[in-house]
Amino acid sequence: MSLYLVRHAKAGSRQRWEGDDRLRPLSRSGRQQAEAIADLLAPLRPTVLLSSPYVRCVQTLEPLAERTGLTLATDGRLAEAGSFLEVIDLLESLPDRAVISSHGDVIPETIQALARRGAELLTEPDWRKGSTWVLDRDGEAVTALTAWPPPPVGDDDALS
Repeated sequence: MSLYLVRHAKAGSRQRWEGDDRLRPLSRSGRQQAEAIADLLAPLRPTVLLSSPYVRCVQTLEPLAERTGLTLATDGRLAEAGSFLEVIDLLESLPDRAVISSHGDVIPETIQALARRGAELLTEPDWRKGSTWVLDRDGEAVTALTAWPPPPVGDDDALS
């Protein structure tokens, strides 16, 4: 069975955002990506939706929560600058078909650590916003890693 690890969709410019970065929302194209991610993952019958508490990660999974009727929970271990060791512990505790949303620093470190532990990398890495990693498991152990590219949408980051 599998877990799905989603990098948050496109967000507004970090440099132009004047508030707390944890509150920076998705851009218009990021909201389109979130809808497309929901279209992709809803047919897979997710069991749990879990996100970093950062707004952009939560917003990435909100359309999926609406489509599936699942409650979207947050977990601080998925926040920026989180420990890949804590994320791996979290992944091992989740049921099959859980969908998790996190960040562009946490996901590469976690995927690389899983590969060092013996998980087979089946595709080239894709770290772009809105990309999804499929983590195939045998019991709690992740055995294979597959990157799905982000859904194609317009680029409005210059306008956000």
